Amino acid sequence: MAFCQAQATEASHATAPQRMPDSYAQAAKLIDLGHGRHLNLRCSGSGPQTVLLEAGALADSSTWFKVQPLLAAHARVCAYDRAGFGFSSEGPLPRNLDADVSDLHALIQRAGLATPLVMVGHSLGSNIVRQYASRYPEDVSAMVLLDPPAQDIGRFAPGWQKDEDTLSVQRFAFLRQCEAAAEKHELTFTNKELSQCLGGPDPHASAKLNAVNLALMSKPAYWHTVLSVLQNNPAIFKPPVSKQETHGATPLIVLSAANTYADALPRDRKGLEEARARTQAQIVATSSRGTLVHVADTSHDIQIDQPNAVAKAVMQALKMAKGDANGRQRGRSEPRRG
Repeated sequence: MAFCQAQATEASHATAPQRMPDSYAQAAKLIDLGHGRHLNLRCSGSGPQTVLLEAGALADSSTWFKVQPLLAAHARVCAYDRAGFGFSSEGPLPRNLDADVSDLHALIQRAGLATPLVMVGHSLGSNIVRQYASRYPEDVSAMVLLDPPAQDIGRFAPGWQKDEDTLSVQRFAFLRQCEAAAEKHELTFTNKELSQCLGGPDPHASAKLNAVNLALMSKPAYWHTVLSVLQNNPAIFKPPVSKQETHGATPLIVLSAANTYADALPRDRKGLEEARARTQAQIVATSSRGTLVHVADTSHDIQIDQPNAVAKAVMQALKMAKGDANGRQRGRSEPRRG
């Protein structure tokens, strides 16, 4: 599912009228995590509050190319490439939620990002944000989650889950072929079968940016990471949302896409929609200030299709977080009575 969602993101990029800046053809700021590892961090804008953008499963910081400029006029906004993607170093395996949260915490500390942060997560990124907020609640002032993926799908769409389990065997066999070719430096567009590993060039990106993306995706580190992420996804998405998950009174906004399952088989779509609705309702309920917002005319990639809706939600989260901070300051300044 996550692999298909990543491919959908690439397709959305291809049809987007807004052109991706060539600044994505190079690293922004490489943050040293120690042990010879670096994560690529892209920050823009300024202000007392900082927004951290967390991409979906196989995406990197470029997925925010429409949203980040909208927010940079109001706050400090940072996106980054997770380990193994974009310009970031490969990380230790497995690439699961624990690894991603540990890396994110190290990044925030090493980069000196001002906390608490308003955290924005898309797809799998929403799971990373939620786990980070559970582990480091003092670092998070608010959350905006873009179309959190359905969990516990097998309960609602057993036919889809059975097919997915069968197809995953073929998918992993193909991905291992891509990995082996990358290790031999044989991933090229000229090899008809292996060219499917790389996908087509984005017609709305420059030749320079397409060439850089091709080079990054041809590295063995990328395929090691892709395989590990997808192998660990069932542990994240097969169970339901944990009943123990709670975020207290932290502002939490969930954006739900209208057409996430537009291409699903008719027999599966109702169950998939029910699973996602149930998941997102459970996530909203983890905060006493949780809100669900339905976004029309969008695929799963809300940040690409409806960037203004994302910016509006983040601005609301910034306002709520600022109000909370001002309230705490007033509470500390008021004299004790009695």
